[in-house]
Amino acid sequence: MSKVLIVGAGGVGSVTVRKCAQFPEVFSEIWLASRTKSRCDAIAADLAIEGKVIHTAELDADDVPATVKLLERIQPRVLLNLALPYQDLTLMEACLATGVHYVDTANYEPRDVAKFEYKWQWAYRERFEKAGLTALLGCGFDPGVTNAFCAHAVKHLFDEIRTVDILDANAGDHGRPFATNFNPEINIREITQRGRYWERGEWKETDPLSLHMPYAFPDAQVATREIYLLFHEELESLALNLPGLERIRFWMTFSQNYLTHLRVLENVGMTSIEPVIYQGTPVIPIEFLKALLPDPASLGPDTKGKTCIGCLVTGVRNGQESSQFIYNICDHEACYRELKSQAISYTAGVPPVVGAKQLLTGAWLRPGVWNIEQMDPDPFMNDLGLFGLPWQVVEASPLMAP
Repeated sequence: MSKVLIVGAGGVGSVTVRKCAQFPEVFSEIWLASRTKSRCDAIAADLAIEGKVIHTAELDADDVPATVKLLERIQPRVLLNLALPYQDLTLMEACLATGVHYVDTANYEPRDVAKFEYKWQWAYRERFEKAGLTALLGCGFDPGVTNAFCAHAVKHLFDEIRTVDILDANAGDHGRPFATNFNPEINIREITQRGRYWERGEWKETDPLSLHMPYAFPDAQVATREIYLLFHEELESLALNLPGLERIRFWMTFSQNYLTHLRVLENVGMTSIEPVIYQGTPVIPIEFLKALLPDPASLGPDTKGKTCIGCLVTGVRNGQESSQFIYNICDHEACYRELKSQAISYTAGVPPVVGAKQLLTGAWLRPGVWNIEQMDPDPFMNDLGLFGLPWQVVEASPLMAP
C-alpha cells in the first residue's frame, strides 16, 4: 500500500500533490486535506483534466481527534505535513494514535512566540521508536535538501569537515512592490529574529540582518548578490550531527526594495505578533498583514529568474584543504510550466515527496524521529534529479567572515 495524505493546500502543498501524481508507481492513492476544502477541490479539479484522481477532505489540523478520525478513515501509510509549523505537534500526535509515518518541512513554532527549535519534536523520539514509526523532520529544501547535501559531503567529498555555509539566493522577479515567496507570516517572523550561527562549540548572536556581504553565485543569471546572515532551523540539527564541525552559518539574499518595505512595516508595528485592540476586537498585526499581501501561490505566472540554494563546505580530503559548493539551480518559469508554481514553492514542495518515497520503499524506514542528515543520503540524492531537483558540485572559494 502506498496511500499518502497531504495536509495543506497552499503553494507548497499544491506542488507536493502535483509531484506525487507524477509517480503513481510510488503513490497509488493521494489524499489532500485542508481547513479550506475548496482549495483542495480546485487542485483536484485541475489534475482531473490530466486524468489524475486526487481525493479531498476538510481538516482542521489543530484538532487531534478530527485528524485521528480522518486518518482512521483513509488509512494512509504516510502523512506529509505542509500545513503551518504551529500544527506539527498535533499532526504528530494523530500519526502516533493511528500508526502513520510522518514527514514535515519546517520545525514546530509556537503560535504566540516567534521562536522555532527542534526540542518539542525531538521529545517525540521514544514514542515514535516504540510505535515502530518514522518521523522525518524538515524535509523541504532548506531544511531538507541542504541537510542531505551536508550528509553527502561527509560521506563522499571530505575526510573531515570544518565549516558549512548554507546559501539561499532567489534572483526571481514577480513585479509586485512587496510580496513574500512563501507564507508571509512565517517568512517575516523568521527574518526579523536575531541572527545566530554556531562556531567552536557555542552559539553567537547578531542583530537582525546586520551581517552581510556580496557573493558570486555560479549561475550567470543569479550572479553576484548581497547575502544576509540569518538563523535557520537546520543549523540546530547540523551543528549537533556533523562530526568535527567548527562553524555553520545560513545566508539568504534580499533586494533593497524588499528590505526597505520590511523596515517600514516593522517600524509601524505591522510585523508584531502581539494583539492590538481595534474597535473592541483583538487583531494580530502580522496576521492582518498576511491577509493584505499577495498569496505566494499567485506569484507563479509572473515570476521570472532563477534560484540557487546550496551548501558551501570546507574541510580536508586526502590530506589537502578543499572547498566545495553543492547546489541546485531552479528556474521560476520552468517550474510554472511543469507544476503551475514559482520556484520557491517548487523547491520546498518536491523534497517531501522524495522523502516519502524513501519511507515507502523502506530505504529510510527507521523507527524514531530523525533529521535528514541522520539518514543515508545516497537514495535521496539519487532521486532528487529524477523528481526535478538536479544538483551539482563545483570547487569554490571559502566564505570568509564579513
